[in-house]
Amino acid sequence: MQIKDQLTNLKPYQPGKPIEEVKKEYNLTHIVKLASNENPYGSSERAKKAIQDELNQLALYPDGYSAQLRESLARFLKVEENEIIFGNGSDEIVQIICRAFLKKGTNTVMATPTFPQYRHNAVIEDADIKEIPLINGNHDLDSMLAAIDEQTKVIWLCSPNNPTGTYINEQSLHAFMNKVPDHVLVILDEAYYEYVTASDFPVTLPLIKEYKNVMILRTFSKAYGLAALRVGYGIANKELIKSIEPAREPFNTNRLGQTAALHALSDQEFIKQCAEKNKQGLEQFYQFSKEHGLSYYPSEGNFILIDFNRDADEVFQALLEKGYIVRSGKALGFPTSIRITIGTKEQNEEILQILTELIS
Repeated sequence: MQIKDQLTNLKPYQPGKPIEEVKKEYNLTHIVKLASNENPYGSSERAKKAIQDELNQLALYPDGYSAQLRESLARFLKVEENEIIFGNGSDEIVQIICRAFLKKGTNTVMATPTFPQYRHNAVIEDADIKEIPLINGNHDLDSMLAAIDEQTKVIWLCSPNNPTGTYINEQSLHAFMNKVPDHVLVILDEAYYEYVTASDFPVTLPLIKEYKNVMILRTFSKAYGLAALRVGYGIANKELIKSIEPAREPFNTNRLGQTAALHALSDQEFIKQCAEKNKQGLEQFYQFSKEHGLSYYPSEGNFILIDFNRDADEVFQALLEKGYIVRSGKALGFPTSIRITIGTKEQNEEILQILTELIS
């Protein structure tokens, strides 16, 4: 048997170390996972209750059209129901886009470093990949535009960008969109949208009316705290959504996920509180970095990338042995940096104390 050539050297996605594995390996009882940008405050109580009520329906297939969630989300976003596509996390929307648009002889443009699944799925489809290095953690939009040719099918803009937390402001995005040819689909990945506080972050939803070649990706995995249930979505004009729907698997969002997302959406006070606590948590890390002369990127997400000026794996390992799971920047394109998810105030204080001891 022979698999596709492009899979030969492709590695599967490597998530952060699971809590259970770290407990066993280091004989620890207290573990704090700050590696996967999960919400440290969990999810809305409304979502939890709704899941309990849904447990008697597990023998039934979910609604393949996500009708109830679709109706509520469309109303919340002020878009049409047929302008939304749902996925098993926004990761699956990335996969659907690549399956629908990319093939051998085409190419896709993205920043580097950025969310690795853009590249991963493009490789599987045997497309050429044009990676444009970040400038001071930010997308180099001019160079991305210059990379476009007749075979370019998709451009990926992760804003806020993972792993830097930087964003594309409104003026820059509009100038960029006005120069992108109509044959190129622009993906605005806003997985961390609910955490954004920047006043000049673009209002992107109106763009789907203005441009036929733009899609916005968002998720219930981050601020909504439903990462385990895998519900993400894309927003675009109805013709674009209709054209890529055949690439979506049937029943790709599960019954519990749809129910939890529906009720989590109704609890915007929970989201507001999480965003405010996240902002306060970021300030804890900013202050720490300034006190110790460490460079970092101001973040609009629920994570921060800090340069410790030493091998990132060493810092990662030292924290791991103390029961704190973070992400080494070595696998993210920043070999001397660590990406840390913003935790609760107490979790932040604890890890910052360990880091203070480590660097001194």
